[in-house]
Amino acid sequence: MTDYAKNSVKDNPLGTAPLIPLIAKFAIPSIISMLVGAAYNITDQIFIGHVVGMLGNAATNVAFPTVTLTTGISMLFGLGTAANFSINQGAGRIEEARKYVHTGLTGVIIAGILTGLIVFLFRSPIIVLCGAAPAGNVYPYAMAYLSITAFGLPFQMFAHSSSTIIRADGRPTYSMLCTVSGAVLNVFLDWLFMYPFGMGIRGAAFATVLAQILSFTLAVLYYPRFRAFRLSIKELGISVPHMLSSMAAGIPNFCNHMLMIVTSIVLNNMLATYGALSVYGSDIPLAVSGVAQKTSMIMVSFAVGIAQGCQPIWGFNLGAKNYDRVKGTYWRAFAAAFAVGVIFFAALQLFPRQIISIFGTGSDLYFEFAEKYLKIFMMLVFFQNIQPITVNYFSSTGNHRQGLIVSLSRQGLFLIPLLVILPKFFGINGILAASPISDAMAFVLSVSMVLVSFRKFKENE
Repeated sequence: MTDYAKNSVKDNPLGTAPLIPLIAKFAIPSIISMLVGAAYNITDQIFIGHVVGMLGNAATNVAFPTVTLTTGISMLFGLGTAANFSINQGAGRIEEARKYVHTGLTGVIIAGILTGLIVFLFRSPIIVLCGAAPAGNVYPYAMAYLSITAFGLPFQMFAHSSSTIIRADGRPTYSMLCTVSGAVLNVFLDWLFMYPFGMGIRGAAFATVLAQILSFTLAVLYYPRFRAFRLSIKELGISVPHMLSSMAAGIPNFCNHMLMIVTSIVLNNMLATYGALSVYGSDIPLAVSGVAQKTSMIMVSFAVGIAQGCQPIWGFNLGAKNYDRVKGTYWRAFAAAFAVGVIFFAALQLFPRQIISIFGTGSDLYFEFAEKYLKIFMMLVFFQNIQPITVNYFSSTGNHRQGLIVSLSRQGLFLIPLLVILPKFFGINGILAASPISDAMAFVLSVSMVLVSFRKFKENE
């Protein structure tokens, strides 16, 4: 390590600044970015719910797994690249950090183009797989929405990955700007296209794509001013060892998002099947589930924002062997995420009808099921917030296997099996009970694994 590198590591605020202000500095812009990013989908849901109605809400729910897919791929490249960049920067390996950034950017560009193309070409079977029957009421709305939003997926993936890398470069405010600017444009264009222009659900789709292009443009404009070192278009390319290492760091979050897709597909099909056997029918449960997913995005945005804000702190201090700062950062993030979850839980239990009404109108049965869904299915939401904190902690500290286990636990080990088994005995109420049971089991597993990892720090010391 050169003298310059030693001094830059020693003087870096990631390794010396008080933890709570440091976490706030990185986490608050990240939280705002996540909240505003969620606004892409929430704004669409609100406008569509009021302009198109319940079938529009159901259609965006059916198309939502493609958003989860692109977010997962973005995190596979973005979080993995940022984690390795931070660890190598903390250890003073500047040239290695540079190679990770060039490789990660190349990977997400290629992946974005391929993903957008595949989603567009196979949009019809994707919609059917996600719960909309070809002859049903929801299918044409979902088809119209996804046919347009598929073109924005490459832009959204690059912007999302870049926001993580830019934050790791010490510019959380600019990272936030990339997301916020797109969301603000999205809100304005939603109103313009759906009300004055009367474009319906297609207007919401066009608004989303144009907003994603703006976020993409701002991300591209940042890289010539990268802080840690100079980046060059000529150096873009795939280094297989660096790509595999970044993907290993990002794989827990990627797998978590892939499981979210599988869970969404299973949940939608279970709701449609057992809803048809109940007084609610198949369309009402699908519409309610879509609204609930968008509502929970607000809470999850806080947790993921806190976790992403902590990523540079975890990675840098692990590389610098400041283990007490690694542990202290985790417990402070844990406390903040849990507190947000408790507040969200109280709002869902006390004001379920008012929350649902934000997303449009419906029949008495629609509101009856919606209140039931929010109170039971989302009963232990404060436990959900701990999983993204824990997954990002393991990913950022190079514990990829543990991160993968935690990321797979809630949906893969617990929720999906319960969604299949419980309705056989309890009907649609069994679907609602599956979520809180899964949340409790995943919480116990996450905390137990973190405590084990902390013991290893003591051995290293």
